[in-house]
Amino acid sequence: MSDCIFCKIIHGEIPSKKIYEDEELCAFHDVTPQSPVHFLLIPKRHIRNIMEAEMNDTALLGRLLYKAQELAVTLGCGENGARFVINCKKDGGQTVDHLHIHVLGGRYFDWPPG
Repeated sequence: MSDCIFCKIIHGEIPSKKIYEDEELCAFHDVTPQSPVHFLLIPKRHIRNIMEAEMNDTALLGRLLYKAQELAVTLGCGENGARFVINCKKDGGQTVDHLHIHVLGGRYFDWPPG
């Protein structure tokens, strides 16, 4: 998608602090971190949001979740945990229309979020 900021990051048109990349996924630090550990993990294939994922996306979604927890552990969240967030559409707080997981850690998070 030509106007998608995450697609532009994937294609190297916008700089980012990448922490992981393979043929299907890309992870990079959030530009406005909300915790000591805050990165985003995205599929390279443009899927607008989790509600638009299809049955043939299940393997990709599984890899996305597995890699999110693997990177969280690598970045020091293995012992105390982390928060994994997928915002979806306007009411869910999604601001970039490209499926992504926020992984936040390194501090305690209350519930419900405030």
